[in-house]
Amino acid sequence: MITSEFPPVEILDVPIHDAVLGRAQEYGDRPALVDGVTGKEISYAQLDVMSRRVAAGFAELGIRHGDVIALYSPNTILYPVVFYGATRAGATVTTVNALYTADELHKQLVDSKAKLLVTISLFLPVATAAVEGTDVTEIFVCDAAEGYRSVMELVASTGPEPEVTIDPAEDVAVLPYSSGTTGAAKGVMLTHRNIATNIAQAEVMIKVAEDERIIAILPFFHIYGLTVLMNLPLRLGATVVVLPKFDLDQFLKTLEAQRITRAFVAPPVVLALAKHPAVDGVDLSALKYVMSAAAPLDGELAEACAKRLGLHAVLQAYGMTELSPGTHSVPQDDQEPPPGAVGKLFPSTEMRLVGADGNDAAEGEIWIRGPQVMKGYLGRPAETEATIDRDGWLHTGDIGRMDDRGYLYVVDRVKELIKYHGYQVPPAELEAVLLTDERIADAAVIGVQSEGNEVPKAFVVPMPGVQLTEDDVIEYVSARVAPYKKVRQVEFIEAVPKAASGKILRRELRAREAAARE
Repeated sequence: MITSEFPPVEILDVPIHDAVLGRAQEYGDRPALVDGVTGKEISYAQLDVMSRRVAAGFAELGIRHGDVIALYSPNTILYPVVFYGATRAGATVTTVNALYTADELHKQLVDSKAKLLVTISLFLPVATAAVEGTDVTEIFVCDAAEGYRSVMELVASTGPEPEVTIDPAEDVAVLPYSSGTTGAAKGVMLTHRNIATNIAQAEVMIKVAEDERIIAILPFFHIYGLTVLMNLPLRLGATVVVLPKFDLDQFLKTLEAQRITRAFVAPPVVLALAKHPAVDGVDLSALKYVMSAAAPLDGELAEACAKRLGLHAVLQAYGMTELSPGTHSVPQDDQEPPPGAVGKLFPSTEMRLVGADGNDAAEGEIWIRGPQVMKGYLGRPAETEATIDRDGWLHTGDIGRMDDRGYLYVVDRVKELIKYHGYQVPPAELEAVLLTDERIADAAVIGVQSEGNEVPKAFVVPMPGVQLTEDDVIEYVSARVAPYKKVRQVEFIEAVPKAASGKILRRELRAREAAARE
């Protein structure tokens, strides 16, 4: 068993809104959130008061302890207002991917039993289609739309702030959806203690100062964004500059104009910062730290980016939704972190590297134990048991090795998930969509490397006598899934390799792909 070299942290047995906004009145008029597009600001004192008023508004609507509120929105300065307002009312927030189709959103609303949905006007066509046949009684918008109440109406509530007793160890604060190590998306139950303590663990490695300005392009609906772009900086008194999506020109313009000191990103952004000509001529002198997570980052690419930006290193971190999400990070004061390493073990965290024989190994599956391990998957005890063993170890499905300095390297995945721009794409889901096409006899999907990213590639067996093109297949899938799940490459084959059990032998397809590239 491997333990952290850092002293243990205090377990934060407090509601997440208290863990994050406990010093908000002390920070007062300091800007907590800035809209990177419009320049509109919310101060710490305003954020505290607004979230309390939203809690009162939710309580007036009948939201009670244990109810679920769905937050389906890109990053806005009102996202944290709604989030902390909901938790103050005793509710669980289920964060929804902003790219979801109506069908995908509907499934999450049904599974989570959400009572209310908060979105933006642009998303109303999807939202209204998705709520049919769910427990959702009303849709609110963060901006304005005729026929819908706005979040600002909740802020204007004159009702009493609800007095709710929260058990941080048991009550679920946030319910993001993750495919875990296999299959369809599942609700990940993260308690107030889980996510509050994980911020305290992260603070030791990621030392955000009060005068820092942090850019938020990673989505708040993703647990990485929720933790490092919302909870962590707002707890520490920094200013979060919010952008609704990643657009390179807007991103660079905002980095310069807002004098951003720190950027948390995913590998595709590191690629752009390292190679894109648009970076030339932009004043990034304020930028002191870049950290990449959510998917593996090539060591050479990280070094190229650091060199271009004049940084000592591009730092990496590692975790997964089921771990609130952080377990490893490169300490920011290490002047010579090894290339390609995802970091050192967080304080108050234990790790094992377990070989195929079930024994500890130099290289093996990464198992984690600590206060950040999820409570479990919502309504799925069997899947929870398959992921967290009786001794409390969460089996990540990733293969890792550790060097003599205590740095972890993630070398492979046991699990089959494709990581596209940090999003999880389950191959089984795309295969199921492909097999609904009457022109396709069989299909299998794997992740392949393309321009520094992992993309879904479909191997397709057409029906006899059917003429099918690559574009036909790509268009069929893209009409039925969120944009990030789209099939990007297609190869036609005679038969999908399968085991006697019928399980697709993806390793054979990966070997075929490797041979073709050679």
